[in-house]
Order: sequence, then structure tokens, then C-alpha cells
Amino acid sequence: MSNPQAPSLTEDVKSLLEAHWDADRGWTVPNPNVYPHLWLWDSCFHAIVWATLGDGRALTELDAVLQGQLPEGMVPHMRYGGGPADTWLGPLPASSSLTQPPMFGHAVKVLRERGLQPSAETIERARKGLDWLWNRRRTEEGLIYIVHPWEGGNDHSPRWDDWGAPGRTKENYSRPARTAWNKERVRDISFADDGAGQWSSTFVTCPASFNAYVAFNLAELGESLGDDDLTARARQLSSAMDELLWDEEEQLWSDRAVVGGGASTRIPTSDGVMGALVTSDPAKAAAALDQLEDPARFGSEHGPTNVARTHPSYDPGTYWRGTAWPPLNYLLWLAQLRWDRSEAAGRLAAQTARSAVESGWAEYWNPETGEGLGAIPQSWTGLVIAMDPAMDPAMNPAANTAMDTDATTVSERNQ
Repeated sequence: MSNPQAPSLTEDVKSLLEAHWDADRGWTVPNPNVYPHLWLWDSCFHAIVWATLGDGRALTELDAVLQGQLPEGMVPHMRYGGGPADTWLGPLPASSSLTQPPMFGHAVKVLRERGLQPSAETIERARKGLDWLWNRRRTEEGLIYIVHPWEGGNDHSPRWDDWGAPGRTKENYSRPARTAWNKERVRDISFADDGAGQWSSTFVTCPASFNAYVAFNLAELGESLGDDDLTARARQLSSAMDELLWDEEEQLWSDRAVVGGGASTRIPTSDGVMGALVTSDPAKAAAALDQLEDPARFGSEHGPTNVARTHPSYDPGTYWRGTAWPPLNYLLWLAQLRWDRSEAAGRLAAQTARSAVESGWAEYWNPETGEGLGAIPQSWTGLVIAMDPAMDPAMNPAANTAMDTDATTVSERNQ
């Protein structure tokens, strides 16, 4: 993507993050009014944005994510800022007992590529966090499982509908009712001695996207550190996904229910494309990625929908029921690049940048109209700057030559 407005975009993103930066806590709040806490994958994305801007606060943000790590290794999906969350998230006083997509492996790699060196302690915490998922959250078949929809990052997705969640159709969906149901599911979780969620009596599943994210972060951290064990785990998990989660009819990767669930695990969502981040099968990757621009599937004017447009549950204006999400676009963009689909990646980057600006840097937007939805503005939407080739040091060596060295010292989201 050639972007003649890159300087303006850069200043806009910098202003966005500056406005949400909490210097006392050392992290960027997603939105000061709606989301005043730290969220795991949000802050990993914030670290990537800070690094793209050449700002050493990227290191501080990544440290903040991993400093909440529990003794056995789980990285909580929330650290509370300004008081606890407004719902019970487990027995811990300062953080949740749930986790979230472990984007810290990818973040370490990006920061190092941009000349920012995380501390040895931070790197070891990242490795330990991935070890915990591998050792504590893996089925006998070799897949990673989650114990609550909040852990998947896409908490109101129709893929969870067959666990008894209210609102299975556009006509009867209610966000408050679904949120209340999610809160009740926390009561079904059993917790380890250090407070980490370990199992649920009602909800356990192996999501295609979460497995792809774990494999991707294992691969990214392994490549960055030259760690053969991590890269071998990434290949093993990717192979298990191809064998056990590939849905030949949908030409996507689908979820695998363990406790509860049903046919909703096969609802076509962009989650099912994420396996392209890690698969070694070019045919599967192409079949899934092609759907991102297919108007009968996920293709839309303002970027991919997160539910297939032809599915009965698709609603382009409703939270996780069809809306477009900037962090998903970023990950799908990475998948396109991994398979040398540079033109498709450029189109996706351009769609995302245009929609981010037009939506007022919204948390997510209507993929048909571009209307901003959710919290406005939202920090993770600054990821558009990381999708601009002008900011890529490999393509533009001058992109990040001036680091702000002073700064280096310094889910529904349960609402």
C-alpha cells in the first residue's frame, strides 16, 4: 500500500496513543471511559504500535502485560486499573483468572525487529506464558482449549451459541443478556492454586483461531530467539489443526467442542481463516484467504466481516456478530503476507486505514457502511500504522531510526 497520507496518519496514531497512555501504570488504556484496565492482547498490540512509531514505551507496555503473570505461568487477560473489574473474574484481587490470545510472542519479535530489546526477564516471562498454555491447556489430541468465551477474545461470537447462550438469531440477540450469561459461566470454572482458570463444567472448546494464535506466537518467539523447541511446538500444533480442525465443506478451520457445544462450532467466521497464519498447506491457506474478498463470504467494502455475510446470524452492526475488527484485519494481513499475497494485503491495509479514520478510530465498525461502533476512539485501531509499508524498516530503512530512548525508562471486555 502506497499511502501519501502516511505522515498525517502517523501523527493521528501518535495522538491517539498519547491520549490513552497511563504513565503511572505503564500501559495504554484501550479507552479511558469504557475500558480503563489493561487487556492482554490489546496491550500487545499497543506495544507493536508504539514500536512502529519508534517510541520506547513499547517496552514498558509489553512489560506491563507480562508483569501480571501468575506463579505457574498464566498471563491474565486483564490487570485492573483504577479498581477491580465490574464483574467477578475469579479469586484474584488484582487481575482476572482467565487468559486471552498470547500475542506477546509476536510482540517480542516485532519489537526486536524495530531495534527495541525486551529485557531477559520479559522474554523469559513470554516463554513461560506459552509453556503454560502448552503444558496446562492442551488436550490429548494436541489442541489448545479455553474455558470461557472471554478467553477467545470474541466473546459474543455465534460460534458459542450452542453452549446455551441467549440470542441465537438476529431477531432475539441481546447484548446485555449475552453478557449476563458470560458472567454466569465464570462460576462454572475451577481454579488452580495460583488462581488460574483450569477447567469448566459447562464450557470447554478448542477454537480454531485461539489455536492459530498460540501456534503463531510460538513460531514468532521461536524465530526471534532461535529456539528450536518453540518452533517445533508451533509446527506440531499447526499439524494438529490441519488434521483435526480443517472443515472441507466450509474450506475453513473450525472449532472442536470438548465440554458442551454443538453445530455452532462450524459457523463460518473469519476465525476460521486464521489457520493461514501457521499452516504448511498452501491449498488450505489459499482456500481460506480467498474468502476474505469474496462478497458471498467475508468480503465487504470496509474490510472482512467476522461472520460470513450469507449466514443467518450475520449482523454487520452487532458486536462480534458480523462487524469488522482492526486487530483481526492486522492478523489477516499478516497471513496474506506470509503467503506472498501482497496485492490482497495492500487492499486490506488500505481498507483498514480508511475505515479507521472515517470511523473516528472506533473499536470496530460496520463493514458495509464503515460506521464506527463500540468505544470511540480505541487504541488498538492504531495498528493501521503497522500495516503501512512506509513504516516497515525492511522496506524503508529510515522508518524507525530515531527511537524515543527516554520513554524506555519510564471482551466484550467484561462491561
